[in-house]
Amino acid sequence: MDFYRDTKRHYWQCGQCDLVFVGQEFLLSASKEKAEYDLHENDIFDQGYRRFLNRLAQPLLEIITPPAKGLDFGCGPGPALQDMLQSAGFEMDIYDIFYAPHKAVFDRYYDFITATEVVEHLHNPHWELDRLWSRVNPQGVLAIMTKRVQSQAAFATWHYKNDLTHVCFFSESTFRWLAKQWGATLTFPAADVVLLQKP
Repeated sequence: MDFYRDTKRHYWQCGQCDLVFVGQEFLLSASKEKAEYDLHENDIFDQGYRRFLNRLAQPLLEIITPPAKGLDFGCGPGPALQDMLQSAGFEMDIYDIFYAPHKAVFDRYYDFITATEVVEHLHNPHWELDRLWSRVNPQGVLAIMTKRVQSQAAFATWHYKNDLTHVCFFSESTFRWLAKQWGATLTFPAADVVLLQKP
């Protein structure tokens, strides 16, 4: 259904899962999308960036223990989270469609998968998230960091939607729908972090 319009884009909302998303006509080409990401300065050793990622890492580390094996999906050009989790004793693979396109990761299974500030960029989120979930071992965890839609009124002034590479926007109800579909245990340890655990 129609959710919101501004001068740049038209946003829709799924009647089933409440995901807010833009239409196909607003999806950037791969070259334009990568050009935007190339502007990001995610230094692997930047302490501020590592503190930011720790909002997901800390609650995840409370429920997983070495020698669990993980995948950092959408790691970007500076895979700081991989470094952080390897330092904590975990074996880590990485994948990024532009910077680490190691498709073999989708033939493997993981005790946990992280996706920090990436799901809002997905052009086909349902398919991608189902694919990730299928790679999670029993009792494993899919850990996602993304800012969440609060309300239609708040969306109107939300800076997060102004990034043209952000094309889908999740809310608590979207994650609750996903958890129900997957039979997952769901927790919200932070305002922008969600953990989904397999039975």
